[in-house]
Amino acid sequence: MGCGHNYSNRGDKSMALDQVRVGMVGYKFMGKAHSNAYRAAPMFFPNITRPVMQAICGRDPQGVEQARGQFGWQSVETDWRELVKRDDIDLVDINAPSDAHKEIALAAAAAGKHLFCEKPLALTLADSREMLEAAEKAGVKHMVGFNYRFAPAVQLAKKLIEEGRLGQIYHFRAWFLQDWIIDPSFPLVWRLQKEIAGSGSHGDLGAHLIDMARFLVGEFSEVIGMSETFIKQRPMPSAMTGLSAKGDANAPLGDVTVDDATLFMTRFANGALGSFEATRFAAGHRCTNSFEINGSKGSVKFDFERLNELQVYFTDDAPDVQGFRRVLATDAAHAYMDAWWPAGHTIGYEHTFTHEVVELMQALSEDRQPVPNFVDGVKCQEVLEAVDRSIEQRRWVSIEEM
Repeated sequence: MGCGHNYSNRGDKSMALDQVRVGMVGYKFMGKAHSNAYRAAPMFFPNITRPVMQAICGRDPQGVEQARGQFGWQSVETDWRELVKRDDIDLVDINAPSDAHKEIALAAAAAGKHLFCEKPLALTLADSREMLEAAEKAGVKHMVGFNYRFAPAVQLAKKLIEEGRLGQIYHFRAWFLQDWIIDPSFPLVWRLQKEIAGSGSHGDLGAHLIDMARFLVGEFSEVIGMSETFIKQRPMPSAMTGLSAKGDANAPLGDVTVDDATLFMTRFANGALGSFEATRFAAGHRCTNSFEINGSKGSVKFDFERLNELQVYFTDDAPDVQGFRRVLATDAAHAYMDAWWPAGHTIGYEHTFTHEVVELMQALSEDRQPVPNFVDGVKCQEVLEAVDRSIEQRRWVSIEEM
């Protein structure tokens, strides 16, 4: 995906498609985010291929029917196998828990459906590679959901790096800090179970940091890490949705089988150094997804909690005015922003998903792979598992080993 372009005014008259019929598996946190994006994208980006919200799928008939009406889908399925077989579905959107990604993606690819899958792509590197191979064999388009790439301020950071305005990149440091499970009585939700989620803060939060680093700086060379599970057991839940859950503090306890926090260091292929921290035990941090990049000519800093801003520093500024400047990435000069509001009027978390859908719809109309796609999902999984191996074996691990 290019950076710094004004996507809404491209006016591509050679579109191969005028609509894409979507079938979506999942209807909770990410299902709501994706549904909102499908509704908003053609309203604000009228020249893209239009996504049609054809069918939504979930195992709970009452829950998925309620979501259908609330989100605006046309029909309901309670078995994803029936969904992927439907002739009126062109694209299958997978935002169910991670353990379901592979099976759904393989069946959808075999049925000739394009794929949009939330991250992490799969529970394991082997499974993610199998998903990529299946998509490539079927000749379908495939996208993985790394939505933070699509914040205009992040796109600006990419543009400054690509144009050489930061010079040679020396450092990338990133941290994703949350605190939503810091209470030991918080229930054992599926995100804390390895067999469903694959990993904890590492695969959930760290995956976003890894993708951001690849997007901005380049490929990883080697890693070394450490992790900890601070609360070993939690009460079993009575109900859960998104990042919230209900439970009785006196309920039977279950084992937490994922990491609560993972930290690692890396050396990039281009010689830059990196450090990463992902935790759900940082009290006071609701969603601090941040990075800083230092180069020979300048630096940038980004914090998702102030997602419309990029802090920028250039070494060639006059000495008496040197310092980080706040760039509000809301003017039409910034990626996607000419489609939204007047300069200075900010956008939010949900808009990153809308921009994701814009990229997906444009890729389908232009007969190309969207970015990021399953290749990026596999690359991310390589780094995740290299860090896991490093922790287990207490050594530096080369990405080439994976």
